[in-house]
Amino acid sequence: MVAIAGAIVALDQLTKWWVLRALEPGACSEPDACIDVIWTLRLNLVFNSGASFGTAESLGPLIGVLSLCMAVLLTWVGSRTSDTAHRVVYACIVGGALGNGIDRVVRAEDGPLSGEVIDFIDLQWWPVFNVADSAIVLSVIAAVILSFRSTPSPARRR
Repeated sequence: MVAIAGAIVALDQLTKWWVLRALEPGACSEPDACIDVIWTLRLNLVFNSGASFGTAESLGPLIGVLSLCMAVLLTWVGSRTSDTAHRVVYACIVGGALGNGIDRVVRAEDGPLSGEVIDFIDLQWWPVFNVADSAIVLSVIAAVILSFRSTPSPARRR
């Protein structure tokens, strides 16, 4: 679980480090300033002080505390399950929460956890996001799918 969460954090922070050096904030307003990848996918540096989709901008520190508490809780829950799929899901969510949490701590200027999260994956038809956000969202989707997985009830196991 630690290795998966660590890999998510490392990939998230590495891509954010690179994008900070490759792009200027708000650069897409300048011709040829974004990096167009394929179809509508482009790299576009933006900073998010709030929650998902740029909402709740004034609640950044609270969001940071809640996400770190969730990371601790999921680490605890994940360490107590023997189901590999659930452990992977928990680890990916923890890695994503920690990746964005690092941004809030490292870039804090107005108090603890007040920093902005770096987002850069821009589909142009969806809010800009990052690797940590992707890990969280895809893992939550996987958790929902896993919840439909049939497991025999205790009465049926006998």
